[in-house]
Amino acid sequence: MKEETFFLVREDVLPEAMRKTLEVKKLIERKKADSVADAVQRVDMSRSAYYKYRDAVFPFHTMVNERIITLFFHLEDRSGTLSQLLAVVATAGCNVLTIHQTIPLQGRANVTLSLNTNGMKEDINSVMAKLKRLEFVEKVEILGSGA
Repeated sequence: MKEETFFLVREDVLPEAMRKTLEVKKLIERKKADSVADAVQRVDMSRSAYYKYRDAVFPFHTMVNERIITLFFHLEDRSGTLSQLLAVVATAGCNVLTIHQTIPLQGRANVTLSLNTNGMKEDINSVMAKLKRLEFVEKVEILGSGA
């Protein structure tokens, strides 16, 4: 799996679809739109384009100011997997705020962690790479960041 890397990019060089994605996210966050469909219609964007970029583009102030991040995991159901996952998170200096785990079905379970990253000792790319290398982790992604 390819390691994610984050960049800081000026708004004027972003493609229009990414700028509109940020507008849609703002409308939804501020409850100025009733739904994603409503928000994308207001900014003249397709829903598919929004869903393509929604987890890939964030306002700079969100990434800098907010210290809460939500991670989604798809895991093999094995004894001790959650404790190993939490050990990586703790070693990185993150504080677990919430844990949600689904009932394992067909040997797989989904886990969502909300983390406070104020005390994080490494960058998020390094932590994500370590989590992806755990043999029982089939998928890990950032669902969002913010309070």
